[in-house]
Amino acid sequence: MSRTPHTAGRVAMVSEHASPLAALGGPDAGGQNVYVAQVARQLARKGYRVTVYTRRDSAGLPDRMTLIDGVQVVHVPAGPPAPVPKDELLPHMAEFGEMLARQWSLGPPDVVHSHFWMSGLAALAGARGLGIPVVQTYHALGTVKKRYQGTADTSPAERLAIEEAVGHDCARIIATCSDEVAELKAMGLPEDRISIVPCGVDPDQFTPSAGTRLPGARRRLLSVGRLVPRKGFDRAIRALAGVPDAELLIAGGPEADLLGTEPEAARLYAVAGEHGVADRVTLLGGVGRARMPRLMAGADLVLSLPLYEPFGIVPLEAMACATPVVATAVGGQLDTVVDGSTGVLVPAADDYDLGAVVRCLLADPDRLARYGAAGRERVLAHYTWDRVADGVAGVYGEVSPIRSLSGVVR
Repeated sequence: MSRTPHTAGRVAMVSEHASPLAALGGPDAGGQNVYVAQVARQLARKGYRVTVYTRRDSAGLPDRMTLIDGVQVVHVPAGPPAPVPKDELLPHMAEFGEMLARQWSLGPPDVVHSHFWMSGLAALAGARGLGIPVVQTYHALGTVKKRYQGTADTSPAERLAIEEAVGHDCARIIATCSDEVAELKAMGLPEDRISIVPCGVDPDQFTPSAGTRLPGARRRLLSVGRLVPRKGFDRAIRALAGVPDAELLIAGGPEADLLGTEPEAARLYAVAGEHGVADRVTLLGGVGRARMPRLMAGADLVLSLPLYEPFGIVPLEAMACATPVVATAVGGQLDTVVDGSTGVLVPAADDYDLGAVVRCLLADPDRLARYGAAGRERVLAHYTWDRVADGVAGVYGEVSPIRSLSGVVR
């Protein structure tokens, strides 16, 4: 199918459950939302015209909203106009794909970038027969989730087969870290169609000057993420028992006044009580993006201790604030956190003495300062959203002659 050239390259992003407009902290709102919003913004600033297609989860949402100049968000009617857990969305992806096909047959984009496996399914259905290349970013893989969660994995039974089929049918795969590439190769997907482009952070928002460590106060440990068991907040609480002069803040989940109805919050409070640290553990609930840099910069250490992590933006945000990180050696954290330089990588095993690592770091302020400075330098060199968008645009240019407003073929 021939298409009329555009002044600016037109990019369609499909993110079926993760809207760039969503408030973060809920069970299905996290790093993918940030990634889609930030990459769309940066591409628009480089002259691309971006449309993000996400599922309508409220009857009151308009059909189309403007994120910034150059980025439109389209709310796709697929399933009920109400919140639906992402693991229950598969039956609605055919309707999602049909809507995309109708829209794109009237005005096709130059390239489609789908986020998550179900988005890939819908995007390929929408692009079929139109000659539109589809670039796929999984953000998380079912093989990894099943390996670590076992029978607790609530993913649809079809997930693994669909993920593999999407990988074979798309034009290109963007993996966010080297660990994901290994997983994709193990699925039988061709390495020569996989590119690594990491996630990023805004170093103008996340900055060392955002917060202040108060002299004489307790040493402050911080953990951030969705309130789900795999994030390892219970490990941070248990480690606190071996660090008597510190407090632990946990940011994530629903708003603070709703934590009483959150099962994972109740479990974490119980763990704190069992280990005698209930008076030194504070669950903050969901923290807005505007407040997060101050929390990060005001901490002595950020503990990022997931059992597994497809990428993990939290360590980057901490490093951008010049706050050292203690992170489990899993997923994308193996790429972002340089052990002995920007922080410490630790095993994910429960029997590891995490408290001893934290005590050792807190007792060495010069080491903390070195790690913090090195983390900030690493972010500026490799992990700004501007650099990420350049990498993404480069992949688009490998599958489509897409142009920025400058007229440069990407």
